[in-house]
Amino acid sequence: MKTIIRKWNDTNLVLKIIGGLIIGALLGVLVPQATGIALFGTMFVGALKAIAPILVFVLVVSSLTRASRKMGRKFTTVIILYMLSTLLAAVVAVIASFLFPVTLQLTDAVAETAPGGITEVLTAVLSNIVANPIASIINANYIGVLAWAAVFGIALRKASDSTKVVLDNISDAVSQIVKWIISFAPFGIAGLVFNTVSTSGMSIFKDYGKLLLLLVGCMLAVALIVDPLIAAICLKRNPYPLVFTCLRESGITAFFTRSSAANIPINMELCKRLGLDKEMYSVSIPLGATINMDGAAITITVMTLAAVHTLGIAVDVPTAIVLSVIAAVSACGASGVAGGSLLLIPMACSLFGISNDVAMQVVGVGFIVGVVQDSFETAINSAGDVMFAATAEFRTWIKEGREVNFKLKKEDEV
Repeated sequence: MKTIIRKWNDTNLVLKIIGGLIIGALLGVLVPQATGIALFGTMFVGALKAIAPILVFVLVVSSLTRASRKMGRKFTTVIILYMLSTLLAAVVAVIASFLFPVTLQLTDAVAETAPGGITEVLTAVLSNIVANPIASIINANYIGVLAWAAVFGIALRKASDSTKVVLDNISDAVSQIVKWIISFAPFGIAGLVFNTVSTSGMSIFKDYGKLLLLLVGCMLAVALIVDPLIAAICLKRNPYPLVFTCLRESGITAFFTRSSAANIPINMELCKRLGLDKEMYSVSIPLGATINMDGAAITITVMTLAAVHTLGIAVDVPTAIVLSVIAAVSACGASGVAGGSLLLIPMACSLFGISNDVAMQVVGVGFIVGVVQDSFETAINSAGDVMFAATAEFRTWIKEGREVNFKLKKEDEV
Protein backbone atom coordinates (compact mmCIF):
# COMPACT_ATOMS: atom_id res chain seq x y z
CA MET A 1 0.00 0.00 0.00
CA LYS A 2 2.86 2.39 0.84
CA THR A 3 4.39 1.70 -2.56
CA ILE A 4 1.12 2.50 -4.32
CA ILE A 5 0.72 5.74 -2.35
CA ARG A 6 4.32 6.73 -3.10
CA LYS A 7 3.87 6.10 -6.83
CA TRP A 8 0.61 8.07 -6.77
CA ASN A 9 2.33 11.02 -5.09
CA ASP A 10 5.26 10.86 -7.53
CA THR A 11 2.99 10.97 -10.58
CA ASN A 12 2.61 14.39 -12.23
CA LEU A 13 -0.64 16.07 -11.13
CA VAL A 14 -1.64 16.96 -14.71
CA LEU A 15 -1.34 13.31 -15.76
CA LYS A 16 -3.51 12.30 -12.81
CA ILE A 17 -6.08 14.94 -13.76
CA ILE A 18 -6.14 13.70 -17.36
CA GLY A 19 -6.69 10.19 -15.99
CA GLY A 20 -9.58 11.46 -13.87
CA LEU A 21 -10.99 13.24 -16.91
CA ILE A 22 -10.99 10.05 -19.00
CA ILE A 23 -12.47 7.92 -16.21
CA GLY A 24 -15.17 10.50 -15.51
CA ALA A 25 -16.13 10.69 -19.19
CA LEU A 26 -16.30 6.89 -19.52
CA LEU A 27 -18.43 6.54 -16.39
CA GLY A 28 -20.72 9.33 -17.64
CA VAL A 29 -21.36 7.35 -20.82
CA LEU A 30 -21.51 3.85 -19.33
CA VAL A 31 -23.28 4.43 -15.99
CA PRO A 32 -25.00 7.86 -16.17
CA GLN A 33 -27.43 6.78 -13.45
CA ALA A 34 -24.61 6.55 -10.84
CA THR A 35 -25.15 10.12 -9.70
CA GLY A 36 -23.10 9.62 -6.54
CA ILE A 37 -19.94 9.97 -8.61
CA ALA A 38 -20.76 13.64 -9.21
CA LEU A 39 -20.43 14.20 -5.44
CA PHE A 40 -16.63 14.08 -5.79
CA GLY A 41 -16.78 17.08 -8.12
CA THR A 42 -19.15 18.98 -5.86
CA MET A 43 -16.94 18.41 -2.83
CA PHE A 44 -13.76 19.38 -4.68
CA VAL A 45 -15.15 22.68 -6.00
CA GLY A 46 -16.81 23.37 -2.65
CA ALA A 47 -13.50 22.90 -0.81
CA LEU A 48 -11.66 25.20 -3.21
CA LYS A 49 -14.34 27.89 -2.94
CA ALA A 50 -14.32 27.58 0.85
CA ILE A 51 -10.57 27.96 1.32
CA ALA A 52 -9.95 30.54 -1.45
CA PRO A 53 -11.24 33.69 0.36
CA ILE A 54 -9.31 32.76 3.53
CA LEU A 55 -6.19 32.05 1.45
CA VAL A 56 -6.43 35.40 -0.33
CA PHE A 57 -6.99 37.37 2.88
CA VAL A 58 -4.18 35.68 4.82
CA LEU A 59 -1.63 35.81 2.00
CA VAL A 60 -2.32 39.44 1.12
CA VAL A 61 -2.08 40.56 4.76
CA SER A 62 1.11 38.54 5.30
CA SER A 63 2.69 39.77 2.06
CA LEU A 64 1.88 43.44 2.55
CA THR A 65 3.31 43.48 6.06
CA ARG A 66 6.68 42.64 4.50
CA ALA A 67 6.22 44.16 1.04
CA SER A 68 8.99 46.30 -0.41
CA ARG A 69 8.42 49.75 -1.87
CA LYS A 70 9.25 48.47 -5.37
CA MET A 71 6.02 46.50 -5.75
CA GLY A 72 4.03 49.47 -7.07
CA ARG A 73 5.47 49.43 -10.59
CA LYS A 74 4.88 45.70 -11.04
CA PHE A 75 1.28 46.03 -9.89
CA THR A 76 0.74 48.89 -12.31
CA THR A 77 2.10 46.71 -15.12
CA VAL A 78 -0.06 43.70 -14.28
CA ILE A 79 -3.22 45.82 -14.01
CA ILE A 80 -2.51 47.38 -17.42
CA LEU A 81 -1.94 43.91 -18.90
CA TYR A 82 -5.17 42.57 -17.42
CA MET A 83 -7.26 45.47 -18.70
CA LEU A 84 -5.59 45.61 -22.14
CA SER A 85 -6.13 41.89 -22.66
CA THR A 86 -9.82 42.14 -21.70
CA LEU A 87 -10.37 45.09 -24.06
CA LEU A 88 -8.62 43.34 -26.97
CA ALA A 89 -10.70 40.21 -26.31
CA ALA A 90 -13.86 42.28 -26.80
CA VAL A 91 -12.42 43.77 -30.01
CA VAL A 92 -11.64 40.27 -31.34
CA ALA A 93 -15.21 39.21 -30.56
CA VAL A 94 -16.62 42.24 -32.41
CA ILE A 95 -14.51 41.55 -35.52
CA ALA A 96 -15.34 37.82 -35.50
CA SER A 97 -19.06 38.52 -35.05
CA PHE A 98 -19.06 40.75 -38.12
CA LEU A 99 -17.07 38.25 -40.19
CA PHE A 100 -19.19 35.26 -39.09
CA PRO A 101 -22.62 36.62 -38.05
CA VAL A 102 -24.77 34.29 -35.95
CA THR A 103 -28.52 34.49 -35.36
CA LEU A 104 -30.54 32.97 -32.51
CA GLN A 105 -33.95 31.38 -32.13
CA LEU A 106 -35.51 33.46 -29.38
CA THR A 107 -38.58 32.06 -27.65
CA ASP A 108 -39.01 32.06 -23.89
CA ALA A 109 -37.52 34.60 -21.52
CA VAL A 110 -35.79 33.54 -18.32
CA ALA A 111 -36.49 35.03 -14.93
CA GLU A 112 -33.19 36.45 -13.71
CA THR A 113 -32.15 39.79 -12.29
CA ALA A 114 -29.66 41.65 -14.50
CA PRO A 115 -27.96 45.00 -13.89
CA GLY A 116 -29.68 47.96 -15.53
CA GLY A 117 -26.55 49.69 -16.84
CA ILE A 118 -22.83 50.27 -16.50
CA THR A 119 -23.45 52.69 -13.62
CA GLU A 120 -25.19 49.93 -11.67
CA VAL A 121 -22.27 47.56 -12.30
CA LEU A 122 -19.69 50.11 -11.14
CA THR A 123 -21.83 51.00 -8.13
CA ALA A 124 -21.97 47.33 -7.14
CA VAL A 125 -18.19 47.04 -7.47
CA LEU A 126 -17.61 50.11 -5.27
CA SER A 127 -20.14 48.83 -2.72
CA ASN A 128 -18.31 45.51 -2.59
CA ILE A 129 -15.06 47.29 -1.73
CA VAL A 130 -16.46 48.63 1.55
CA ALA A 131 -18.56 45.58 2.42
CA ASN A 132 -18.14 44.02 5.86
CA PRO A 133 -14.78 42.14 5.83
CA ILE A 134 -16.20 39.03 7.54
CA ALA A 135 -19.18 39.00 5.17
CA SER A 136 -16.78 39.46 2.23
CA ILE A 137 -14.87 36.31 3.22
CA ILE A 138 -18.08 34.33 3.81
CA ASN A 139 -19.65 35.46 0.51
CA ALA A 140 -16.40 35.20 -1.50
CA ASN A 141 -16.55 38.91 -2.37
CA TYR A 142 -12.95 39.15 -3.62
CA ILE A 143 -13.04 42.90 -4.20
CA GLY A 144 -13.92 43.33 -0.53
CA VAL A 145 -11.45 40.65 0.60
CA LEU A 146 -8.62 42.34 -1.32
CA ALA A 147 -9.53 45.82 -0.09
CA TRP A 148 -9.72 44.87 3.58
CA ALA A 149 -6.65 42.63 3.39
CA ALA A 150 -4.73 45.57 1.93
CA VAL A 151 -5.93 47.80 4.79
CA PHE A 152 -4.92 45.25 7.44
CA GLY A 153 -1.61 44.54 5.70
CA ILE A 154 -0.64 48.21 5.51
CA ALA A 155 -1.77 48.79 9.11
CA LEU A 156 0.46 45.91 10.26
CA ARG A 157 3.57 47.14 8.44
CA LYS A 158 4.91 48.50 11.75
CA ALA A 159 3.95 45.43 13.77
CA SER A 160 6.60 43.54 15.73
CA ASP A 161 8.65 40.83 14.05
CA SER A 162 6.98 38.18 16.21
CA THR A 163 3.56 39.26 14.89
CA LYS A 164 4.81 39.03 11.33
CA VAL A 165 6.18 35.55 12.02
CA VAL A 166 2.76 34.46 13.29
CA LEU A 167 1.14 35.82 10.11
CA ASP A 168 3.70 33.94 8.01
CA ASN A 169 2.98 30.72 9.93
CA ILE A 170 -0.77 31.11 9.40
CA SER A 171 -0.11 31.80 5.70
CA ASP A 172 1.99 28.62 5.44
CA ALA A 173 -0.70 26.58 7.21
CA VAL A 174 -3.45 27.76 4.84
CA SER A 175 -1.17 27.10 1.85
CA GLN A 176 -0.61 23.54 3.12
CA ILE A 177 -4.38 23.00 3.33
CA VAL A 178 -4.63 24.18 -0.26
CA LYS A 179 -2.02 21.59 -1.29
CA TRP A 180 -4.06 18.87 0.40
CA ILE A 181 -7.20 19.94 -1.45
CA ILE A 182 -5.40 20.14 -4.80
CA SER A 183 -4.06 16.61 -4.30
CA PHE A 184 -7.67 15.41 -4.62
CA ALA A 185 -8.08 17.20 -7.97
CA PRO A 186 -8.11 13.98 -10.09
CA PHE A 187 -11.13 12.67 -8.17
CA GLY A 188 -12.86 16.03 -8.27
CA ILE A 189 -12.30 16.38 -12.02
CA ALA A 190 -13.64 12.85 -12.56
CA GLY A 191 -16.83 13.82 -10.72
CA LEU A 192 -17.22 17.07 -12.64
CA VAL A 193 -16.71 15.42 -16.02
CA PHE A 194 -19.12 12.63 -15.10
CA ASN A 195 -21.78 15.17 -14.19
CA THR A 196 -21.32 17.10 -17.45
CA VAL A 197 -21.36 14.04 -19.71
CA SER A 198 -24.24 12.28 -17.94
CA THR A 199 -26.53 15.32 -17.87
CA SER A 200 -25.73 17.34 -20.99
CA GLY A 201 -24.45 14.87 -23.54
CA MET A 202 -23.74 16.22 -27.03
CA SER A 203 -27.13 17.72 -27.90
CA ILE A 204 -26.01 21.34 -27.48
CA PHE A 205 -23.49 20.94 -30.30
CA LYS A 206 -26.29 20.01 -32.69
CA ASP A 207 -28.62 22.89 -31.81
CA TYR A 208 -26.10 25.66 -31.11
CA GLY A 209 -22.98 24.49 -32.93
CA LYS A 210 -22.39 27.71 -34.90
CA LEU A 211 -22.74 29.92 -31.84
CA LEU A 212 -20.43 27.70 -29.80
CA LEU A 213 -17.90 27.61 -32.63
CA LEU A 214 -17.82 31.41 -32.73
CA LEU A 215 -17.49 31.72 -28.94
CA VAL A 216 -14.80 29.08 -28.61
CA GLY A 217 -12.97 30.31 -31.72
CA CYS A 218 -12.72 33.84 -30.28
CA MET A 219 -11.51 32.51 -26.94
CA LEU A 220 -8.85 30.31 -28.55
CA ALA A 221 -7.71 33.22 -30.74
CA VAL A 222 -7.24 35.39 -27.66
CA ALA A 223 -5.54 32.65 -25.63
CA LEU A 224 -3.20 31.49 -28.40
CA ILE A 225 -2.57 34.67 -30.41
CA VAL A 226 -3.56 37.94 -28.71
CA ASP A 227 -2.37 37.25 -25.15
CA PRO A 228 0.94 35.66 -26.30
CA LEU A 229 1.51 38.69 -28.54
CA ILE A 230 1.09 41.02 -25.56
CA ALA A 231 3.50 38.90 -23.51
CA ALA A 232 6.02 38.75 -26.37
CA ILE A 233 6.04 42.54 -26.70
CA CYS A 234 6.59 42.94 -22.95
CA LEU A 235 9.23 40.24 -22.56
CA LYS A 236 10.89 40.24 -25.99
CA ARG A 237 10.96 36.47 -25.58
CA ASN A 238 9.06 33.53 -27.08
CA PRO A 239 6.03 33.47 -24.75
CA TYR A 240 4.58 30.11 -25.77
CA PRO A 241 6.41 27.95 -23.19
CA LEU A 242 4.81 30.15 -20.52
CA VAL A 243 1.45 30.23 -22.33
CA PHE A 244 1.21 26.44 -22.63
CA THR A 245 2.38 25.95 -19.05
CA CYS A 246 -0.41 28.21 -17.78
CA LEU A 247 -3.03 26.58 -19.99
CA ARG A 248 -1.95 23.10 -18.91
CA GLU A 249 -1.48 23.71 -15.19
CA SER A 250 -4.29 26.26 -14.64
CA GLY A 251 -6.60 26.06 -17.66
CA ILE A 252 -7.43 22.36 -17.35
CA THR A 253 -8.72 22.56 -13.78
CA ALA A 254 -10.49 25.88 -14.46
CA PHE A 255 -12.20 24.31 -17.48
CA PHE A 256 -13.96 21.81 -15.23
CA THR A 257 -14.46 23.85 -12.06
CA ARG A 258 -15.93 26.70 -14.19
CA SER A 259 -15.05 29.18 -11.44
CA SER A 260 -12.17 31.66 -11.47
CA ALA A 261 -12.64 32.03 -7.72
CA ALA A 262 -12.29 28.30 -7.11
CA ASN A 263 -9.11 28.25 -9.22
CA ILE A 264 -7.33 30.94 -7.18
CA PRO A 265 -5.58 28.40 -4.88
CA ILE A 266 -4.41 26.40 -7.91
CA ASN A 267 -3.07 29.55 -9.60
CA MET A 268 -1.19 30.62 -6.49
CA GLU A 269 0.45 27.22 -6.29
CA LEU A 270 1.43 27.53 -9.97
CA CYS A 271 2.94 30.98 -9.37
CA LYS A 272 4.96 29.50 -6.54
CA ARG A 273 6.28 26.78 -8.85
CA LEU A 274 7.17 29.42 -11.45
CA GLY A 275 9.36 31.06 -8.83
CA LEU A 276 7.35 34.29 -8.66
CA ASP A 277 7.48 36.66 -5.71
CA LYS A 278 4.86 35.72 -3.11
CA GLU A 279 4.31 39.40 -2.30
CA MET A 280 3.36 39.93 -5.93
CA TYR A 281 1.20 36.95 -6.82
CA SER A 282 -0.71 36.85 -3.54
CA VAL A 283 -2.36 40.09 -4.64
CA SER A 284 -2.20 39.92 -8.45
CA ILE A 285 -3.85 36.48 -8.74
CA PRO A 286 -7.06 37.30 -6.81
CA LEU A 287 -7.05 40.69 -8.56
CA GLY A 288 -6.83 38.89 -11.92
CA ALA A 289 -9.77 36.68 -10.97
CA THR A 290 -11.74 39.92 -10.66
CA ILE A 291 -10.58 42.13 -13.56
CA ASN A 292 -8.86 39.82 -16.08
CA MET A 293 -12.00 38.67 -17.86
CA ASP A 294 -11.15 37.94 -21.50
CA GLY A 295 -13.69 35.15 -21.77
CA ALA A 296 -16.45 37.18 -20.15
CA ALA A 297 -15.83 40.11 -22.52
CA ILE A 298 -16.04 37.71 -25.49
CA THR A 299 -19.25 36.12 -24.22
CA ILE A 300 -20.95 39.47 -23.62
CA THR A 301 -19.91 40.81 -27.04
CA VAL A 302 -20.71 37.72 -29.12
CA MET A 303 -24.09 37.09 -27.48
CA THR A 304 -25.08 40.77 -27.78
CA LEU A 305 -24.14 40.95 -31.47
CA ALA A 306 -25.96 37.65 -32.08
CA ALA A 307 -29.10 39.35 -30.76
CA VAL A 308 -28.35 42.38 -32.94
CA HIS A 309 -28.00 40.23 -36.08
CA THR A 310 -31.16 38.29 -35.19
CA LEU A 311 -33.17 41.52 -34.97
CA GLY A 312 -31.56 43.00 -38.10
CA ILE A 313 -30.12 46.04 -36.33
CA ALA A 314 -27.41 47.92 -38.22
CA VAL A 315 -24.16 48.51 -36.32
CA ASP A 316 -21.62 51.18 -37.26
CA VAL A 317 -17.94 51.30 -36.28
CA PRO A 318 -18.26 53.87 -33.44
CA THR A 319 -21.02 51.81 -31.82
CA ALA A 320 -18.91 48.66 -32.15
CA ILE A 321 -16.03 50.45 -30.39
CA VAL A 322 -18.34 51.58 -27.59
CA LEU A 323 -19.63 48.01 -27.27
CA SER A 324 -16.04 46.74 -26.89
CA VAL A 325 -15.34 49.22 -24.09
CA ILE A 326 -18.64 48.47 -22.32
CA ALA A 327 -18.05 44.71 -22.60
CA ALA A 328 -14.52 45.05 -21.21
CA VAL A 329 -15.53 47.29 -18.29
CA SER A 330 -18.66 45.32 -17.40
CA ALA A 331 -16.77 42.01 -17.65
CA CYS A 332 -14.63 43.21 -14.74
CA GLY A 333 -17.84 43.33 -12.71
CA ALA A 334 -18.77 39.74 -13.56
CA SER A 335 -18.86 37.40 -10.58
CA GLY A 336 -16.23 34.67 -10.45
CA VAL A 337 -18.80 31.87 -10.52
CA ALA A 338 -20.20 29.69 -13.29
CA GLY A 339 -22.35 31.77 -15.65
CA GLY A 340 -21.31 35.03 -14.00
CA SER A 341 -20.91 36.88 -17.32
CA LEU A 342 -24.30 35.99 -18.78
CA LEU A 343 -26.36 38.37 -16.67
CA LEU A 344 -24.35 41.29 -18.05
CA ILE A 345 -25.64 40.66 -21.58
CA PRO A 346 -28.87 42.72 -21.14
CA MET A 347 -26.80 45.75 -20.19
CA ALA A 348 -24.81 45.51 -23.43
CA CYS A 349 -28.00 44.84 -25.40
CA SER A 350 -29.46 48.10 -24.08
CA LEU A 351 -26.84 49.95 -26.14
CA PHE A 352 -28.80 48.90 -29.24
CA GLY A 353 -32.24 49.56 -27.78
CA ILE A 354 -32.98 45.85 -27.34
CA SER A 355 -35.70 45.31 -24.75
CA ASN A 356 -34.96 43.48 -21.52
CA ASP A 357 -37.43 40.69 -22.42
CA VAL A 358 -35.53 39.90 -25.61
CA ALA A 359 -32.16 40.29 -23.89
CA MET A 360 -33.13 37.80 -21.20
CA GLN A 361 -34.02 35.31 -23.92
CA VAL A 362 -30.43 35.67 -25.10
CA VAL A 363 -29.32 34.99 -21.54
CA GLY A 364 -31.46 31.85 -21.65
CA VAL A 365 -29.57 30.68 -24.73
CA GLY A 366 -26.36 31.47 -22.87
CA PHE A 367 -27.33 29.14 -20.05
CA ILE A 368 -28.06 26.37 -22.57
CA VAL A 369 -24.59 26.58 -24.13
CA GLY A 370 -23.02 27.46 -20.78
CA VAL A 371 -21.60 23.98 -20.18
CA VAL A 372 -19.10 24.54 -23.00
CA GLN A 373 -18.98 28.35 -23.16
CA ASP A 374 -18.36 28.88 -19.45
CA SER A 375 -15.75 26.13 -19.31
CA PHE A 376 -13.65 27.70 -22.07
CA GLU A 377 -14.30 31.18 -20.66
CA THR A 378 -13.02 30.26 -17.21
CA ALA A 379 -10.04 28.36 -18.61
CA ILE A 380 -8.66 31.31 -20.59
CA ASN A 381 -9.48 33.76 -17.80
CA SER A 382 -7.68 31.71 -15.17
CA ALA A 383 -4.67 30.82 -17.32
CA GLY A 384 -4.35 34.49 -18.26
CA ASP A 385 -4.27 35.49 -14.59
CA VAL A 386 -1.04 33.55 -14.09
CA MET A 387 0.44 34.40 -17.47
CA PHE A 388 0.16 38.16 -17.03
CA ALA A 389 1.23 38.04 -13.37
CA ALA A 390 4.32 36.17 -14.54
CA THR A 391 4.82 38.51 -17.50
CA ALA A 392 4.79 41.59 -15.27
CA GLU A 393 7.37 40.08 -12.93
CA PHE A 394 9.59 38.54 -15.61
CA ARG A 395 9.64 41.91 -17.37
CA THR A 396 11.16 43.42 -14.23
CA TRP A 397 13.67 40.59 -14.02
CA ILE A 398 14.78 41.15 -17.61
CA LYS A 399 15.32 44.86 -16.96
CA GLU A 400 17.42 43.97 -13.91
CA GLY A 401 19.50 41.53 -15.97
CA ARG A 402 18.23 38.47 -14.14
CA GLU A 403 17.74 35.13 -15.91
CA VAL A 404 14.17 34.26 -16.86
CA ASN A 405 13.19 30.59 -16.92
CA PHE A 406 9.65 29.53 -17.83
CA LYS A 407 10.17 26.00 -16.51
CA LEU A 408 8.32 24.90 -13.39
CA LYS A 409 10.05 23.84 -10.21
CA LYS A 410 9.40 20.26 -9.16
CA GLU A 411 6.56 20.00 -6.68
CA ASP A 412 8.85 18.55 -4.00
CA GLU A 413 11.08 21.63 -4.36
CA VAL A 414 8.26 24.07 -3.70
